[in-house]
Amino acid sequence: MHHRHTIKALLALAVFMLLTLAAYWPGLQGGFLFDDFANLPALGATGPIYTWPNFWRYITAGTADPTGRPLTLLTFLLDARNWPADPFPFKRTSLILHLLNGALLYALLSRLGRLLAFEYRNYRIAALLGAALWLLHPLFVSTTLYIVQREAMLPATCVLIGLLIWLRGRDQLCRGNIRSGLIWSVIGLGGFTLLGILAKANGALLPFYALLIEVIVLKPRHALPSGQAILAHRGVMWILGVVPAAAILAYLTRIAVLGMLHGDNMGIRPWSTAQRLLTEPRILLDYLSLLWVPRAFSSGLFNDQYVASTSLLHPATTLPAIIAILVMIGVAWRLRKHYPAWSLAILFYFAGQLLESTSIGLELYFEHRNYVPALLMFWPLGLWLADTRTLSLLKRGLMIVLPLGLALMTHASTEVWGNEHAQALVWADVNPNSARAQTNAAQAQMQAGRPHDAARRLEKLLTTQPDQVQLAFNLIAAHCMTGRITPDDIAAAGTAMHGSANTGSLFANWFDRILPVAVAGDCPGLTPAVLLDLINDGLQNPKLAGAGRQQDFLYMRGRIALARHQPDVALANYLRALDLQIRPGFALEAAARLGAAGYPTQGIQLLDHYQQEKDQVIPPDFGMPTVHEWVLTRQNYWPHELEHLRATLLEQEKEHPAPDDQPPVDTHAPSGQNTSPSNQENRS
Repeated sequence: MHHRHTIKALLALAVFMLLTLAAYWPGLQGGFLFDDFANLPALGATGPIYTWPNFWRYITAGTADPTGRPLTLLTFLLDARNWPADPFPFKRTSLILHLLNGALLYALLSRLGRLLAFEYRNYRIAALLGAALWLLHPLFVSTTLYIVQREAMLPATCVLIGLLIWLRGRDQLCRGNIRSGLIWSVIGLGGFTLLGILAKANGALLPFYALLIEVIVLKPRHALPSGQAILAHRGVMWILGVVPAAAILAYLTRIAVLGMLHGDNMGIRPWSTAQRLLTEPRILLDYLSLLWVPRAFSSGLFNDQYVASTSLLHPATTLPAIIAILVMIGVAWRLRKHYPAWSLAILFYFAGQLLESTSIGLELYFEHRNYVPALLMFWPLGLWLADTRTLSLLKRGLMIVLPLGLALMTHASTEVWGNEHAQALVWADVNPNSARAQTNAAQAQMQAGRPHDAARRLEKLLTTQPDQVQLAFNLIAAHCMTGRITPDDIAAAGTAMHGSANTGSLFANWFDRILPVAVAGDCPGLTPAVLLDLINDGLQNPKLAGAGRQQDFLYMRGRIALARHQPDVALANYLRALDLQIRPGFALEAAARLGAAGYPTQGIQLLDHYQQEKDQVIPPDFGMPTVHEWVLTRQNYWPHELEHLRATLLEQEKEHPAPDDQPPVDTHAPSGQNTSPSNQENRS
C-alpha cells in the first residue's frame, strides 16, 4: 500500500515539475540583466577558461562575501567558458536547479510529515502540495530567471540536502548506530553548511533550521536512547548547531549596536543602521503579502523607491509592522507543541531572513531574499488540504485550482521576462517612482527608436529626483538621438553629479559609450569639454571622496586627454590615479590605453612609475581576495602581463619614436584642472 502511494506521489510530483517547466519556458528567451553584467564577465576577464591556470584565477576572483561565492562561480562554467556568452544556457541551468530544489523540498516535507506522525497518504499529499506551491509561485521568477541570483538558489540546494542528511544521521543515532549516525550528522550539518556558505553567506543559516526542527519536531516526539547516542547528538548539535547560530546572532547584534552608537550611515546608503532596522519589518510584511496574495507582476528587480522608516511613527506603518512581526514569532513559538507545522514554517521563515533583513548594510528590498526562507511556507496549507478527516469538495478543488492559478501567474510573468522591451515597460508601470525602473524603460524605448518618449519619461522623474545621475545621463543620450542636447540637460547632469551619493558603475559605463560620440561630434552640444566638466562636478562632491572613486574619475580625465591628443596630461592623470591605489591591474590598463592611442613612451613611463611604487600595492581584503592574490603570485601573472606589455610598447616606440624635443612629463595635476577626489563604486 505504502509503495503504491509513493509511486502515485512521485508521478504527481513529475506532473507538477512539468507544469513548472511549461510555466517558466517563455522566460528562457530573456537576456542578461543589471548585476549579471557586473559578475558574469569574470568568465573571460583573464582569458577563456580552458586551462587550469585560468580556472584557478576565475574561481578565486569573486569579491562578494569573504568567501567570494566560488560554488556559484563554478556552476556558471556549466553554461559558458568565456564572455560574451549566450544567456539561454544560464537560464536553463537555473531552471533545472529550481526543479531540483522542488524535488528535494518534497523529500524534506515528506520526512518531516512522517516525523510528525501524520497518516502516510496524508503527509505525502501535503508534501506534494507544499513543494508544488513553492515551485510554481510567481515570486520566485525574479530569482530563477535572474542569472546572478543562482547564488540565492544554491544555498537552498545545500540547505535541503544538508537537512535530509542530518535527519538520516539523527535517525541512525536513534537506532543506536553511533558511528554512522555521527558521520551522516556531521556531513549534513557541517559539510553542507560549508558548501552553502561557499555559494552565498546565507548558507550559514542551516544550523538555525536544524535547531528549529530539533526543538519543534524531533525532541518532543523522537527522543534518543540514553548513553552514547545522546552524547554524540548533543555534541553535534552544540558544535555544529548552537555555536554557529550564536556566533551569527552575536555578529548581527554587534553590527546593529556599533551602527547605532556611532551613527553609521553605511557609506553609500541614504539611511542609517537604525533606520534599516526600523524599515525591515515593513518589508517582511510586504514579502509575506506577496507570498500569500501572489500576483503575476511585482516590483521585480526595482525597489530603490522604497521609503525607509525614520522613526517608529514615520511612516505610520512602522510600529504596527514591528509589533506584528514580534507577535507572529511569539505566537509561533508558543503554539509549537499543538501546531508544530505552522510554528516551524513561520520560525523557519524569519530565521531565513536573519542575515539579509536585519543589520547588515545591504539594499533594503529584494524579492530573491524569500527563496530559502519560504521553503516551508506552504506546507501547513498542504497538510490542511490533505486532511482526510475534513476532505471536502472545496479542498479537492483547491488542490487543483491553487497550483494551476500559480502556474498561470508564473507563465504570465515569464512571458514578460522573455521579452526585454515589454519587461522594461511593465516594471516602469509597476514602479513609477523608481529611477532605475524608469531609466531601464527609457533605454528600452531608445533602443526601439523612440527617444522622444524616453526623454519625456526621464524629464518627469528628474524634476523630483535631481540627484539621480542615471536619469540625467540617459536624458542626454535621448536628446542626442533627437538632434542635440541643451544647456539645461548639461546643467541637470552637473547637478546630479554634485548631489549624488553614489554614481555606481553607471557613470563609467555611460562614459565608455558617450566619449566616442562626443569626440566624433555626433551629438551637437556634447563635447569632451562637457564631459570633463561633469567629471569635475563629481570631483567636487564630498560624498564621492573614496580613493577608489577618485581613481576612476582621474582615469576618465586621462581618457579625455587622450581624445584631445594630450598624452602628457593623460599620463599625469593616470599617475595621480595610480598613486591613490597602487594596483597592477590599473597600471596595466592605463599603460595599454596610452599605447593603443599611439603614445608608447608615456605608457612605458607609467609602467616605470608602477615598478618604483609596487611595494605600496594595497593588500587584498580578508578571505577569497587573499586566496586570489596568492594564485596570481604563484602563477607570476602580473609580472608576466606587465613585461609582455612593456615589450609591446618598446617595439611600438622603436617603430614610432617620440620627437626629441618632447617636454618632460609633469606628474602633478595639470594646471587649471580640479584636484578634488572622485568616485567609482559598483552598486550592490
